[in-house]
Amino acid sequence: MERNSTATEIRDFVMQERGRAVSDREWKFRLRGYGYGIRDTSEGRVVTSLLGGREICRLGGFHA
Repeated sequence: MERNSTATEIRDFVMQERGRAVSDREWKFRLRGYGYGIRDTSEGRVVTSLLGGREICRLGGFHA
């Protein structure tokens, strides 16, 4: 995973989209439109790239 300003910007964008969405399902659907996905892991949620499948950043302790 990257630890730089781009990853921070993506995390901020993802969280802004969460605030706009009514449900977890809508949030994930909206993110797919931008090429991102959310993977739930034992350590929390991770933002992934749908194109490459790689992990971009963690969302910390955020859980729905």
